[in-house]
Amino acid sequence: MNQKVTVLSLLVEELRSGRVKVVDLTQPLGPDTPVIELPDMFAQSPGLTISQISKYDDNGPAWYWNTITLGEHTGTHFDAPVHWITGRERSSNTTDTIPVGQFVGPACVIDVSEEAAQFNDFILTREHVLAWEGENGKIQPGSWLLLRSDWSKRTGRDAFLNADEEGPHSPGFHPDCVRFLAHERDVLGVGVETVGTDAGQAGGFDPPFPAHNIMHGAGKLGLASLANLDQLPPTGAVVIAAPLKIVNGSGSPLRVIALVPS
Repeated sequence: MNQKVTVLSLLVEELRSGRVKVVDLTQPLGPDTPVIELPDMFAQSPGLTISQISKYDDNGPAWYWNTITLGEHTGTHFDAPVHWITGRERSSNTTDTIPVGQFVGPACVIDVSEEAAQFNDFILTREHVLAWEGENGKIQPGSWLLLRSDWSKRTGRDAFLNADEEGPHSPGFHPDCVRFLAHERDVLGVGVETVGTDAGQAGGFDPPFPAHNIMHGAGKLGLASLANLDQLPPTGAVVIAAPLKIVNGSGSPLRVIALVPS
């Protein structure tokens, strides 16, 4: 017990001194926040709407608060295993039943920002991950695998969703890479700066949408619409990504933070 207290006391001191900094990995959430768009035959997730309840007025003279309406997967958000049909039968697969220890883990950040800038449909492969491990060490079980694309730096809905007559174009993961990460590296899950964890063209992959299909089928998690991944080192940061405890929730907007050595 004393050792745990000492470790936590040391962390507090490192934070207080600035030797460990807190980095916000969350995009601002507002009515203009882009939401993933599905083909017309499917139901769409709404964007955020905010309605004022009171603001120091006759409806509430000393307090200000709002009603918000939004889909679970809006803005920077969390994907639980139950979000996908492959994860529906897993135990502890909803936002209120996932063990809280799975919300915290070391971060492995793979930087593909240059590749994604040159080719919007860039796909991360097993070989890319192995090359990264050759420089940074093997990905340890229980790590977050974060794909830095600098996509969060795009301004405006059209640039962020980046869709044309062929559908959206954004970077993501090859199915074999997802299998490798989920089953051979046993990651907590994957995180991306794009609107969803899959590549824009992943509907045509085998299987379709592997970052959802394979990851959630393995009981793994997803983080989408992250920001500021350029402030994280390849290894050494710890990410905390705790969703709202929504009963039977398939996901949740959340505030993702990273503890990073200065």
